[in-house]
Amino acid sequence: MPVTTPAEVEERLNSILDRYRPELVDGTIYGIPALVWPGATGHDYFAALKQGTNKVGLYLIIADRYPEDLELASDAFRSRRTGRATFSFASLDDTMEAELIGLLDRLMERYRSEHA
Repeated sequence: MPVTTPAEVEERLNSILDRYRPELVDGTIYGIPALVWPGATGHDYFAALKQGTNKVGLYLIIADRYPEDLELASDAFRSRRTGRATFSFASLDDTMEAELIGLLDRLMERYRSEHA
């Protein structure tokens, strides 16, 4: 079932990111809550979320480092990319959630191996 308010979208995105919390710690990037590898600094974060007025921004700088993983995503998913590291979600349905989880799983493998 799709969620359509920024608060609902943020809650659903946070619940998706919860699956990565056992390995990551809370941090910030420019004051935005982020998940990072323990001891990581600067722009070395896994994901960050910022709720706006109409959308929620999901920041995935790691997606920029591994464009081949992003290329596996659908055009519909890639159309959510609004900047180098930003994906904007005004709504989130089950299909988009599954695709996001697939991307995040691939990126987490990469992020983990960067810190091994």
